[in-house]
Amino acid sequence: MSLLVVGVHHRSGPLALLERLTIPADELGKRVSSIAARDNVREAVVVSTCNRTEVYAVAERFHGAYGDICDFLCELGDIDVDDLTPHLFSEHDDAAVAHLFEVAAGLDSAVIGEGEILGQIRTAWEVARSETAARAELNLLMRSAVEVGKRARSETAIGRGTASVSHAAVEMLADVVGDLEGRAVTVVGAGSMGEGVAIALHRAGGARICVVNRSPERGAALAERVGATTVGFDELDRAIADADVVVASTGSGEPVITAELLDRARSVGAEPRRGSRHLHVIDIAVPRDVAPEVAELDDVTVLDLDDLRDWADRGRETRAKEADLVRRIVVEEVENHRLETTARQAAPLVASMRRRADVVRRGELQRFSGRLSSLDESQLAAVDALTKAIVSKLLHEPSVRLKSGVGTPQGDRNAASVRDLFDLG
Repeated sequence: MSLLVVGVHHRSGPLALLERLTIPADELGKRVSSIAARDNVREAVVVSTCNRTEVYAVAERFHGAYGDICDFLCELGDIDVDDLTPHLFSEHDDAAVAHLFEVAAGLDSAVIGEGEILGQIRTAWEVARSETAARAELNLLMRSAVEVGKRARSETAIGRGTASVSHAAVEMLADVVGDLEGRAVTVVGAGSMGEGVAIALHRAGGARICVVNRSPERGAALAERVGATTVGFDELDRAIADADVVVASTGSGEPVITAELLDRARSVGAEPRRGSRHLHVIDIAVPRDVAPEVAELDDVTVLDLDDLRDWADRGRETRAKEADLVRRIVVEEVENHRLETTARQAAPLVASMRRRADVVRRGELQRFSGRLSSLDESQLAAVDALTKAIVSKLLHEPSVRLKSGVGTPQGDRNAASVRDLFDLG
């Protein structure tokens, strides 16, 4: 069996393709069950974020599983295989492990060191486990990935400073529009991304924040935390009319900010913006919240995740030293994972050897049962414990050598000898 990862991420495919492959949170369980049910896939975890949709799989047959995952991604995005293939990323075995560990550590993010990805990996794993799509091998892998992510952030400074897409969006905003003092910023969406934006704006200080959300309760709760005002989606046009900047981060799956909406906004609000103030719109949603035609309006500048990634690239050099430290951790943890995985491969043989020995032990006790008939219950229990201890001590060293030798020529010879000597087939 092989471990492989196949998918599209922000370095291999354009934003338009990532949008088509993004899986809404409420569909993730159904999707991971679908891929795990394919003929050549034994286990699966699907990580789907604004930067990537990747399938991690334990494969019965590598090429068959690769084909199954490609079919899954084509169906997911309603994409022809010829259009998908140029943007596909894939790795297998140790390289797949290293890729996941780098993702968990924040090395493969658009914003180096961002912390949101670790929670997204944990969620993907929990969903896969709940659907029984992740079992022994992927449970071990994902558990290790989470630990690598934690270790990278505790032992290095990779996560200090700008370490999330939402915080980076606010820093980019300050670069683009200058001082935020007195600026009116409308945050559309109060989910995790919108919350991050609102908190970052609040910490930066100076901006007047308005939160717009479909759920009034959630919008009000966030607004209270950051000293903002809040309105419902039915007043989105008015909230935009009064704004200098709009940051959109809903999970609607379709544009919520359109040219028609902005046209209405020009004629409402305390200060109608017809021919007056320029509006900056930052769209960090996947799929995008802003309709394409909005970018063509003369008085509107639209920035999206592609712009954010370009902006973040300029800050990568400042984290290069920390990234090198994290890569050392990843190399070390990949080797640790390989050793633990190979040790587990010996477990079935060790268990068979011990079962065979216990059959012999119990058989001998049965054969001598007549001679032991004079013993009381406690004495029989003592004999049983004694014989178990003798068998365990005799098998300890062979068990250790079988586990430590997995994947080596000597280990293969030891395994073959044990099968022969214990008649294990």
